[in-house]
Amino acid sequence: MIKRQYDSFMACDAEYGEARLVLFGAPFDSTTSNRPGARFGPGAMRRESFGLETFSPYQGKDMAGLKLFDCGDLELPYGDAATAVDIIEQTASRIISDKKIPVMLGGEHLVTLGAVRAAAKAYPDLRLIHFDAHADLRDDYMGVKYSHACVIRRCHEELLDGRIFQFGIRSGDKEEICWGNSHVKTRFFDFEGLGDVVEEIIRDDCHVYITIDLDILDPGVFPGTGTPEAGGVSFKELLGAMLNVCRAKVVGCDLTELAPGIDTTGVSTATACKVLRELFLALRV
Repeated sequence: MIKRQYDSFMACDAEYGEARLVLFGAPFDSTTSNRPGARFGPGAMRRESFGLETFSPYQGKDMAGLKLFDCGDLELPYGDAATAVDIIEQTASRIISDKKIPVMLGGEHLVTLGAVRAAAKAYPDLRLIHFDAHADLRDDYMGVKYSHACVIRRCHEELLDGRIFQFGIRSGDKEEICWGNSHVKTRFFDFEGLGDVVEEIIRDDCHVYITIDLDILDPGVFPGTGTPEAGGVSFKELLGAMLNVCRAKVVGCDLTELAPGIDTTGVSTATACKVLRELFLALRV
């Protein structure tokens, strides 16, 4: 049974039955390759959210008008990535089967695989839009295939060629970038061409899952992440990209890779909360 989270994200006070958007946390970071701590992201965002307004001056909308439900964090086995992914898939599948949109908070980026698997089974035409500093297309990382460095490669095994669109990528090894050139569509450094991709998806009447690794933001804006990369986008650029994608039929989404303990100022956590607020408001519900 899906139950209400007592310490919920702001404005997530609807009953499950009436909610269209369902928030849940996936506090897992066992395959983090640099600085750990993303497992603490969902809890930190809930606590910090009450320092923000529910109203967005960017969109002229208020979260108070939405039907949002927060069912809390999943209990995930930190040392077993495959089982963690399975639990996430089961949760997302339940939410989707109830005709709702899962909104997941990571955790490291591997958690996306479970939610994408659930969405792909429910929507065979699914397209994946991926915002990130890293390509995440390695076949394995240090011999491990279930890793945050491999998550989009594993998603490709579910979706196949021509259905994954990456933006903002500015890091990856030569082998994964060369592989990606033949199997996914990647825009390096920025969001140029995103509008054309969204128009194509809308024209083809396809469903979309959007995954946002918050390290797409420049570390000057968002230092609280495990693997920061110089040369990232601004908050307003990310906001514009999210609004663009949400013109399509988004059926699932996630935010990953906030490691709140790395940024003791709290700015990264506050920024992540604002990204989530804008995503909630942008989704077509």
